[in-house]
Amino acid sequence: MFTGIVEEAGRVLSFEEGAQSWRLSIAADTVRGDMQIGDSLAVSGCCLTLVGKTDRALVFDLLGETVRLTGFSQTKPGARVNLERSLKADGRLGGHFVSGHIDATGELLVFEPRGKDFYMRVKAPAEFLKYLAYKGSVAIDGVSLTVAEVHEDGFAVWLIPHTVQVTNFCERKAGDRVNLEFDILSKYMERLLQAK
Repeated sequence: MFTGIVEEAGRVLSFEEGAQSWRLSIAADTVRGDMQIGDSLAVSGCCLTLVGKTDRALVFDLLGETVRLTGFSQTKPGARVNLERSLKADGRLGGHFVSGHIDATGELLVFEPRGKDFYMRVKAPAEFLKYLAYKGSVAIDGVSLTVAEVHEDGFAVWLIPHTVQVTNFCERKAGDRVNLEFDILSKYMERLLQAK
């Protein structure tokens, strides 16, 4: 479980298809220190299990389905990725509950400064739009954000400059694919109502 509060932006060292899995190596400073083999790390919102660690890198194996359902298929060496360690039981919940299970990818339609802030509009798959609510929560590349607008084809959020500077958003532009995780509480609510 995560909160959507990014601890640092790491850099992809390599992302290659191997005989048994896809292998992702990331350079990281802050989160690398206390990570142990088997620990979970949200990488641009996707919960991955640490399978290797060096002085320079954190190494993860990805399932084919993970690559297919996320933006990792477009990942290149040097790309910036958002990193967050799993939530400690005694930690602060600064964002919202984020599972690290990506629902879909979306397309950035607009990402631009407007006044002192940044405006981001995302096109999302139609089957997930029901989980969006004005002032509700959504995770984009693992970043917990508040929905400012709901549209027929997606949604929009506003970002403060700090969020753009400390995440991979500083390298994002219109046309990019982003990982989306919709609010888990709304999904559970839907399931409970269906069961009645």
